[in-house]
Amino acid sequence: MGQKASGWKEIPIAGVCWRPSTEYQTGDWRTFRPIHDSNKCTKCLLCPMVCPDGAIKWNAETENIEFAYAFCKGCGICANECPVDAIQMVREGEEV
Repeated sequence: MGQKASGWKEIPIAGVCWRPSTEYQTGDWRTFRPIHDSNKCTKCLLCPMVCPDGAIKWNAETENIEFAYAFCKGCGICANECPVDAIQMVREGEEV
């Protein structure tokens, strides 16, 4: 068997990724990051369902959603689909 790459940056151009993004961090190519406003959130849990990277999880202990920024690519689907605008996309490095 061939040697496995340790991250997405080592995959050759036009290469096919053979592992899910949850096995290596892919969030470092993000330009925008989602910011969650827990005061607006109705906990409908639509955002974890629409996240293509599985970067949003429900934390039962805190009864709130959490973003795994190491895996979030900043696509903005969560913010676009949030029915109460509780998720805002901000440019990486900027404060809210």
